[in-house]
Order: sequence, then structure tokens, then C-alpha cells
Amino acid sequence: MTRKVQVLPVDDSAYKMYTGRMGTTTIRVDSETHARLVELSESIGTSLMATVREAAEALRRQRFAFKVADEMATLRSNPREWSAYLGEADATDVADGLD
Repeated sequence: MTRKVQVLPVDDSAYKMYTGRMGTTTIRVDSETHARLVELSESIGTSLMATVREAAEALRRQRFAFKVADEMATLRSNPREWSAYLGEADATDVADGLD
């Protein structure tokens, strides 16, 4: 007996709209990390992809902030350099209209 299988087209328009022109890839994470990401996604009602994207951006910003804080601490440790920095900051002060 031969069975005929009907292949239906997949409507992936929502996926294409969501990802736009971005390509996708697969990453491997351990089960615990995956569970955390799923929990985060479900708690705010976003996709796993959006959660991973947001987490990567948060990590990038955090690392940038740590780098800036480290550079400022180095600058503060040198009184002459710190004074020059503050003088330059005062000289380039731009009025924000909040006074």
C-alpha cells in the first residue's frame, strides 16, 4: 500500500518579519543557562532570541562601564592628570538649560 503524503507550505512570514534581514545562527549553551534564558523570556513575554539579544547588549554595556570606571580610577590616582581632566571638563561645559 502506497501512501501519498501532502506537503503543505510553511507560513514563515511572521518569522521573516520578526528577524527582518538579520541572519540567524545556532549557539550551544548548557542546560542550566538555557533554563535561565527561558525563564527570563517567559517572565517578560519575549522570545528566546530577543532575550539573548538583550542579554548580550547588557553584557556589552556592563563591560564598557567597567572599562570607563577603571580608566577614571586610574586618572583619579594621578592628581596632576585628574586636575587637568577637570579643567578641560569645565572648559568644555555645555549649558543644558536646567539651571
